[in-house]
Amino acid sequence: MAPETRRFHGRRLARPLTQRRKELIEDLLPRLRIAIPETGGIDPRALFVPSRKNVWLEIGFGGGEHLAQQAAHHPEIGFVGCEPFLNGLATLLTAIEEQGLTNVRLHPDDARLLLARLAPASIGRCFILFPDPWPKSRHKKRRIVSTETLDWLAQALVDDAELRLASDDPDYVRHMLAIAGDHPAFRPVRIADGETSTRPSDWPPTRYEEKALAKGAACRFLIFARRPRA
Repeated sequence: MAPETRRFHGRRLARPLTQRRKELIEDLLPRLRIAIPETGGIDPRALFVPSRKNVWLEIGFGGGEHLAQQAAHHPEIGFVGCEPFLNGLATLLTAIEEQGLTNVRLHPDDARLLLARLAPASIGRCFILFPDPWPKSRHKKRRIVSTETLDWLAQALVDDAELRLASDDPDYVRHMLAIAGDHPAFRPVRIADGETSTRPSDWPPTRYEEKALAKGAACRFLIFARRPRA
């Protein structure tokens, strides 16, 4: 069932945009924005010209460093990015324009609005990297890694597709392990012991990881996979 209302929390704009970035939001974003239908589904493979057989999804891409690098390294794959913050959107749009990336489409709103519309078995990989941990007890229900989110991803991911998660917040790591570990549609692939783990070589860093490491925080990189459907 699709969410009836947006559940975005916080500010959409943290600091003023430069004139050039305002222009990208006004001119480039509408060409890359995914239209969410009131009814029916979205086949993300058909969002690209030419269409892509494989599409990867990043939820909450922040400044878009990871998404832009992945898109540049895999031009044969389509990339869908979800991010409600205008500053992050503008940063990624700058990279898209400068690098001439043609395999990126964007959903600048609550990711769950898109997840509820994705066609079954249409996503080949999903990334949720360093999401807001919402550490206060009364705010934990806002966490994007939830049983509800994984229910939608279980429908959207192809069999054996990877779900890649990362966080530097120990409580959120435990939350991720519990939610994904208990979900019947997912199996663990890479669950490092201890308080830290090494980022895989095909997993570009993000500014949030760099900030975490700069302050001495330990990062965990987790991989689950969509179990084959019966």
